Amino acid sequence: MLFQNRTTAGQALADRLLAYANRSDVLVLGLPRGGVPVAFEVAQALHAPLDVFLVRKLGVPGQEELAMGAIASGGVRVLNYDIIEALHLSEAEIERVTARQQQELERRERLYRQNRPFPQLRDRTIILVDDGLATGATMRAAVKALQLQQPAAIVIAVPVASPETQQELATQVDEIVCVETPAPFFSVGSWYAEFPQTTDTQVRELLQQAGTVARNVS
Repeated sequence: MLFQNRTTAGQALADRLLAYANRSDVLVLGLPRGGVPVAFEVAQALHAPLDVFLVRKLGVPGQEELAMGAIASGGVRVLNYDIIEALHLSEAEIERVTARQQQELERRERLYRQNRPFPQLRDRTIILVDDGLATGATMRAAVKALQLQQPAAIVIAVPVASPETQQELATQVDEIVCVETPAPFFSVGSWYAEFPQTTDTQVRELLQQAGTVARNVS
């Protein structure tokens, strides 16, 4: 085990990001749901605002943990054609999964945002946080969607990542920060002593707490 839980992982990650502390252009975005507790610790340490960026993995039917792609806010879809071709997945299967996950993405958008406007991303430095990177499909979709918003820079920040995925994503963003890149990788949860599913309630509470802290600081 590398980390006790997402809180300690976020604290370890924040230590690697201190160069971004106390900068007015920095915004920390967590990928729900598991990335938000990690991002909360990063935002607190950097004295930066926290928000969420909605992305949903497109799981293979019957093997939902295996990502054949992902979707993100703004209608962006990224597909893993190697997996799609290897498993002979039809266009109809892909569209069914996409439609189902789009509904869930929109539900979470309403639940987490509570009519709160999304922050301005243009010309800002975005630190995009998740609890780990395995295939990287979700993160790739998030990066592609964020690039459309024309930020000044995108920094991927995770406590743990597959070495191969880390190397691939490093070519797509301005910087990638990983505390550990163990090999063989296995899975993200393999490197946490405690890795329960983060709930919608926890996400909302962390966002509310971060908002309160930000107002107090300002």
